[in-house]
Amino acid sequence: MEALPCQGCKGLCCGPVPITEREWKRIKKKIKTMPSKKRLQLEKQTRFFGTCMFYDLENDRCGIYAVRPEICRKFGYHKNMPCFRKPELATRDRLESMEKSIGILSIDFTWKHLK
Repeated sequence: MEALPCQGCKGLCCGPVPITEREWKRIKKKIKTMPSKKRLQLEKQTRFFGTCMFYDLENDRCGIYAVRPEICRKFGYHKNMPCFRKPELATRDRLESMEKSIGILSIDFTWKHLK
């Protein structure tokens, strides 16, 4: 599968990000094991409202890539979630049913929920 052209986007398409309970547990575990310097760097970055709190603007990439939510893994490859820079990659017609969302990162779940 061809990669999305994400460099230079600064996370503008990374949000809002709905998450499931299982994803939130994995994210919390990842954050707890993250070096405190890296965590603080991510936490202190200023983002646009609704942009994922884990998008690393300074390095222009996902700060929790290994445990990113399912919606992030599917973005850009499904016709109803195309990447505006490379919409031809969105070839899949149907999104498989996903687990029920428990909230939105950066809105319902913020850094204060990880303290």
